[in-house]
Amino acid sequence: MNSKQTLLRRLTLGVAAVVLIGAVAYVSLRTGPLAPIKVTVSQPALGSLSPAIFGIGTVEARRSWMIGPTVAGRVLSVKVDLGDTVKAGQLLAEMDPVDLDQRLKSQDAALAKAVSAQLSAQA
Repeated sequence: MNSKQTLLRRLTLGVAAVVLIGAVAYVSLRTGPLAPIKVTVSQPALGSLSPAIFGIGTVEARRSWMIGPTVAGRVLSVKVDLGDTVKAGQLLAEMDPVDLDQRLKSQDAALAKAVSAQLSAQA
């Protein structure tokens, strides 16, 4: 090859390398970590914030307790709602004493019947 062709080839490769390096630099400066950051400017305003959370998932209590009455009866009123924080000793619900009074009368009647049956068996 003659020197003219070699010089032309080197010059072409040099120009191609400079164009390639320029293209890489342009892309990295426009879209890479050195790209300019879009900034939005707004005027400050006085207002109130209302926090809101939205999500899909399951929420579980840290601790759960099984609670219930010590005797059977009807619930008169419930004093707390689902998810309320409660303290030790706080009233959660009230039982209707009507059913309990009926049970006591029934037990007294059964006791009187048993005493009567015992007395008649002894006679």
